[in-house]
Amino acid sequence: MPRAGLAPDAVITAGAALADEVGLANLTMALLAERVGVRTPSLYKHVDSLDALRRGVAIQATREFGEAVSRAAVGQSGPDAVRAFATTYRRWALAHPGRYAATVRAPGTSAEDEEHRRVNDVVMQIMYDVLAGFELRGTHAVDAARVLRSTLHGFATIEAAGGFGLPRDVDRSFDFLVETLIAGLRSGPAEGSERQFHQPPVA
Repeated sequence: MPRAGLAPDAVITAGAALADEVGLANLTMALLAERVGVRTPSLYKHVDSLDALRRGVAIQATREFGEAVSRAAVGQSGPDAVRAFATTYRRWALAHPGRYAATVRAPGTSAEDEEHRRVNDVVMQIMYDVLAGFELRGTHAVDAARVLRSTLHGFATIEAAGGFGLPRDVDRSFDFLVETLIAGLRSGPAEGSERQFHQPPVA
C-alpha cells in the first residue's frame, strides 16, 4: 500500500524541491524515494515513471512561474510591464533553478501532455499581454515574445552558472539589458519585414 499521507501531488512537490537542490538533470526516482521516505519500487505506486515525474514537475513549475510573473505585471503596461516581468523572471529563475529548468521543456503532443500544454499557453499569453503595449501584430508578436524569453533565459542561465566574472555589478548589466530590449520593442520591426495579422498561440 502507498505510504499514508503520500499522494501524487505531494510526490511532485517533493520532486520539484529536490530538483532545485540537485538540478533537474540529476533528479532520479531513487533520490526522490529517499527524500519522501519510501523504497524506490514503492514510489512507482505514486508516480508511474521518471518521465511522468519530470512532466509533473514541469507542469507545477510552469504554473508557479506563470503566477509569479502575472502578479508582477498586473496593472502595468508598456515598458513598466516589461521591467516587472523581466525582474520577476530573473528572480524566480535564480531562486528555483531546478523548477526553472523544467519550465523550458516544451509540452509534448500526447494526451498525457494536455495539462502541460494548457499551463504553458497561459504563460505565453501573459508574455503577449506584457508586450501588448508595443502594438506588435501577428508574427512580429511571436518574434518579440521569443526575443524576450530567450534573452532573459540566457542572462539568468549564465548568472546562475556564475558566468559573469568581470568587476561590474550584475544588476546594472541586467538593467541595461532590459532597457535595450525596451528600446528595440519601441522601434518596432525592421522596415520591409514580413507582416501577418494573426497571433499564433505559442512562441
